[in-house]
Amino acid sequence: MNKVGKIFEMGYLVVAGLFGYTAFEERAEEGWWTYLILMVLAVFMFFFRRNFRKKREDRLNQN
Repeated sequence: MNKVGKIFEMGYLVVAGLFGYTAFEERAEEGWWTYLILMVLAVFMFFFRRNFRKKREDRLNQN
C-alpha cells in the first residue's frame, strides 16, 4: 500500500510539472495564471499527501 501512495505522490509532481510547463508556454496568453495556481495546488497536494502517508506509516510501525 505504501508503494501506491508514493506513486500517487510522484503523480502530483508530474502534474505540477505539466501545469508549470503549460503556464510557461502560455505566459503571453490571458489565462496563464490559472495554470500557475493549479501547479501550486498540485505541489501543495504532494506535500500534504506525503506528510499524511508518513504519519500513517509511523502509526502502523508503533503498533
